[in-house]
Amino acid sequence: MIALIEASSYFQLASLAAMADAGLFPEADEYVLVLVNGSQVPELTTALDQVPGFEKLASRFDRVVDFAALLAPRRPFQFNPREDELHIFERLLRQAWDLGDGPLTLVLESIQVNPARALARIFFDAQLWVHSDGLMSYGPTRSRLAMPLRQRLMGTIHVDLVPGLEPHLLAELEPARKELHTEQLAQVFTELATDAHFDLPASSALILGQYLGSLGLMDSEEEFDLHVQMLQVAIDRGLSTVLFKAHPSASATSAARLATVGAELGLDFRVLNTDHLAETVITAVRPKVVISCFSTGLATARYILDTEVHAVGTGMMLQALAPYENSNRIPLSIIHALFVQGLPAPTHSETDDQLSALLTAVAYCMQPNQLSELREAAEEFLASNYLDFSEHFKRRRITKLDLPPRFVHLAPARRTLPSKVRSASRRVLRKGSKRLDKLSRSLGRLAK
Repeated sequence: MIALIEASSYFQLASLAAMADAGLFPEADEYVLVLVNGSQVPELTTALDQVPGFEKLASRFDRVVDFAALLAPRRPFQFNPREDELHIFERLLRQAWDLGDGPLTLVLESIQVNPARALARIFFDAQLWVHSDGLMSYGPTRSRLAMPLRQRLMGTIHVDLVPGLEPHLLAELEPARKELHTEQLAQVFTELATDAHFDLPASSALILGQYLGSLGLMDSEEEFDLHVQMLQVAIDRGLSTVLFKAHPSASATSAARLATVGAELGLDFRVLNTDHLAETVITAVRPKVVISCFSTGLATARYILDTEVHAVGTGMMLQALAPYENSNRIPLSIIHALFVQGLPAPTHSETDDQLSALLTAVAYCMQPNQLSELREAAEEFLASNYLDFSEHFKRRRITKLDLPPRFVHLAPARRTLPSKVRSASRRVLRKGSKRLDKLSRSLGRLAK
């Protein structure tokens, strides 16, 4: 049995290395690490086999294959073979990766999207496991899996980023759950930090940039203003040095512009032009505070590396995020609830677990058809706690799902003709108008 372990980001490489150390992968005779650069523009990002410490991380596996290099110049997320091509690609990949004809196990991330979904379709009889390293694993499945994938799903492996919080990912299929404990991942960050040399002051604020503008979650000016607010947080905390680590997929121009504002505010603003993980920087430098919007780095800094964190702009983002089922909503709700509203993580709570109850209600509102069994829990939470957590919900969604509290329901919309009927009516009127014009011209010619 050969197990193919897919990795599409540097953080995933570190997480998978920790999972291998913890013995969480399904049993196999050989473990093959499959590199898939998940960036929208992989040409502008560092290849996964070139990131710092790659050799150490890859040593946990028997060998490494590069799917991104094999697909080039096609980008991995664009790879979506037709049904009649699947058998061809299976033969090609088995030959290219020396897989033989034996059974396979796939350990994939984001099985709903390509290239993970494509690999699951190509190796049509392989057992499937899903690994997830980010906060999105606590959210619901974004779309219903096809039956051939549902039938082969064995379980999930997730990082326990928020201690004690249970994931909703693929919950409708009741998979086996394996979790990677925070101390096991912390050991990998420490290992990476031993070879990282940063000449940076410890008494500083580390700002983790996100590429919210590139994702269409806000425009570039709004994202810039958000980063300026983060600078102000550092000033309010009495810190004069700010370390800015842009997201790997973000443009360089935003960091340069922010550096100008930082200098105007009297800050020692330093852009970290490094391929090292944010967690490696935190482990090596030990900043006073980590500041971001809803980056997974806030959770890793707080619960894995025991560093103070500050979230900025989450309340605004919760209301601006659309559609409601956007998969970024759960990470947003988690960060806002933990670091703005001050809810404890489930294992740190001495009373009711409000965080889990909140996320259950949000997950149901996001995917009510797939998680219909959560309706009663969502109703109970909203009936008792809506006023305290209203920013996590939208009145239109609560009205549509007929959830409590009733007093926030929107008034019924004025009845109008369906859009298709209105469009058809306009076409009929336009045609009628043209015929009248034609008839009028004909009568005019007859009158002459």
